[in-house]
Amino acid sequence: MLTLNGKALAWGGSAERTLWKLTSNPALPVVLREKMAFLQRGNGPLPQGFGAYILPPEQQGIPPCAHWLHLPPDFAYLAEGDIISVNAGRIRTLWRQNSPHNAVLLTERCDNNCVMCSQPPKNIEDHWLVAEAMDLVRMIPPSAPVLGFTGGEPALLGQRLIDLLALTRARLPTTAVHLLSNGRGFADPAFSDAYAAIQHPDLMVGIPLYAADPAQHDYIVQARGAFDQTVRGILALKERGQRVEVRVVLHRQTIEGLPALAQFIARNLQFIDQVALMGLEVTGFARANLDQVWIDPADYRPTLENAVALLRDYQVPVRIYNHPLCLLGEMAAQYSVKSISDWKNEYVAECAACTRRQDCGGFFSSGARYRYSPSLRPFL
Repeated sequence: MLTLNGKALAWGGSAERTLWKLTSNPALPVVLREKMAFLQRGNGPLPQGFGAYILPPEQQGIPPCAHWLHLPPDFAYLAEGDIISVNAGRIRTLWRQNSPHNAVLLTERCDNNCVMCSQPPKNIEDHWLVAEAMDLVRMIPPSAPVLGFTGGEPALLGQRLIDLLALTRARLPTTAVHLLSNGRGFADPAFSDAYAAIQHPDLMVGIPLYAADPAQHDYIVQARGAFDQTVRGILALKERGQRVEVRVVLHRQTIEGLPALAQFIARNLQFIDQVALMGLEVTGFARANLDQVWIDPADYRPTLENAVALLRDYQVPVRIYNHPLCLLGEMAAQYSVKSISDWKNEYVAECAACTRRQDCGGFFSSGARYRYSPSLRPFL
């Protein structure tokens, strides 16, 4: 598991939050250096003129510049083209140039309070996050293949979210964008109109729907009336020609109703672009409520297979995320995607000799640490 947030061993310069794109190129033209941070490897002479210097602990000389820090070992993975945020010695990795799993947190506020939420919401003023995201979008190279936006609930940002997505379309016109939302905000026609007016060529919103029974969905997300708003949000988006992925996290509170939910989607939401059936991430509220939400994927394998088959038969595109291959039946495994972000993707000891490890989704780091299926059967 990679560390994305931490503290410098030592630092100097301004305490204001600043974003820096990293380079290890000492021959970078002088005119470009002021806005870049030089990433030093090993103890040695430093090129002059960079806006900041990211130094290893053993570096002896400190450059006469406004910004510098000694990088802790946990951040040794940082490389050319990565983008970090530095704030009074605090380091946050915002963009990894060679990773396909870059997701930008836009807010920690949310109007749902899901029993298994991996990022429990906070009722705080964090408007600076979307401002930082806009600065980040301006720094990401136009060749970036994919970018994710997540929360919290981004739709709570209202016009600021629309502005961010419009900026992303203008600055990154060929980048695929995936937005995570609970969908409730899109039930507002004015907001859906503004979202559709961006006319992004490759934007999809992933919206969770956990049960066909409104009361059960509302219980899981801990918000009365959420099912109705979510479904109306999905309908509003599709009415406006927008791409929608319906997401279902599989756990003890959703698995019993999965057959009915698959039927509901197939009959009422057949026009959506994709269904993602997702394994549980054992962190946040899921870890706190583990006895209420944990179920061995081996125990729900037949239920999952039947749901996949039904959606397939209705020609609804379906994917399975966050599941080890050996816990899926042969048919369902065809729909499995290696989807866990690389910075929190791990494999356990039982996987060491597996011949299909490169194709397998593996585990969230939290799952490998706190709870995973005892029914693993590696392919040999």
